[in-house]
Amino acid sequence: MGEAAEDTVKRTVVVAPPMTWRTRLSLLAAGYVTDSTWTTCRADGTINRRLLNFLDPRVPDSAAPRKGVASRDVVVDPALPLRARLFHPCPTGAAAGDGGAAVPIVVFFHGGGFAYLSAASRHYDAACRRIARYSGAAVLSVDYRRSPEHRFPAAYDDGFATLRFLDDPKNHPADVVPLDVSRCFLAGDSAGANIAHHVARRYVLASPTTFNTLRVAGLIAIQPFFGGEERTAAELRLVGAPIVSVPRTDWLWRAFLPPGADRTHEAAHAASPAGAAGIDSPTFPPTTVVIGGYDPLQDWQRRYCETLRGKGKTVRVLDYPDAIHAFYIFPEFAESRDLMLRIKEVVADGERRSGENEH
Repeated sequence: MGEAAEDTVKRTVVVAPPMTWRTRLSLLAAGYVTDSTWTTCRADGTINRRLLNFLDPRVPDSAAPRKGVASRDVVVDPALPLRARLFHPCPTGAAAGDGGAAVPIVVFFHGGGFAYLSAASRHYDAACRRIARYSGAAVLSVDYRRSPEHRFPAAYDDGFATLRFLDDPKNHPADVVPLDVSRCFLAGDSAGANIAHHVARRYVLASPTTFNTLRVAGLIAIQPFFGGEERTAAELRLVGAPIVSVPRTDWLWRAFLPPGADRTHEAAHAASPAGAAGIDSPTFPPTTVVIGGYDPLQDWQRRYCETLRGKGKTVRVLDYPDAIHAFYIFPEFAESRDLMLRIKEVVADGERRSGENEH
């Protein structure tokens, strides 16, 4: 193929599926905010946090059920401070605190490259509410500390601290549906899925006496944010794809990793010896990995699946060929609705396995 033909092929590569103009505008706005030098991607590695908080205002929690799900903010560690938002299903016609059967819990970590967004961001408040509604589980969305103010391992520390918090029944709100933490699932998207993976590793590497009641039954990694020093075929092919760009991910890794570290670090590279430590433990949970065909990170996600399988782990891959990165926070996508049903299946299967183990 000649150079002219190769240039034509490059110019005609499709980097996004068809979508509504509203979705396109939302994606353009998100990209403009995160890539602007006056908010992020500053040469000195800092973020204008005050401006970002203004552009991403917190959505309040809601004691009144919305489509069968209520929410409340809880304090996990007042010293940090570390907070989380608890979404809990409310039976039709019942108020919070009416009791009922205990429900499993999904500990969720939001995306945003470790640096952006929060548990109270509009998209994540809505997404966690949908997960709770579809799965019938409670969802505890962790408002972990963000980089670059708080680098590795702060987010992982916060995730593990949240598991310790849930392990003590005294920390469970008395006026909501009972929480069965023996049926606990770790979940997240993008950087949040990265955090969920590393929290799962910490869980299995912890002392057997660390947890009295909490048991991790499954891991749901939605388009996890992993990386390495080389550029993959998908990263090169999908230049211009929504949400994810190589310059943006490069900046985010520099902002999160310890000073001087590169993307061979265990946080970024799941296949590295340090990053894979603990995966071969019998208690490392069965993992569901979600991959999108228009996500530049997909090759790293497939390598993650290979790493898990190489350690003898059970891995279920949900492949959405027409999905962009972060597709599931946009309910207008059919793939987003389908993923909610798949999450429901994962939780139900984890509950079934937990019941079998008890007998």
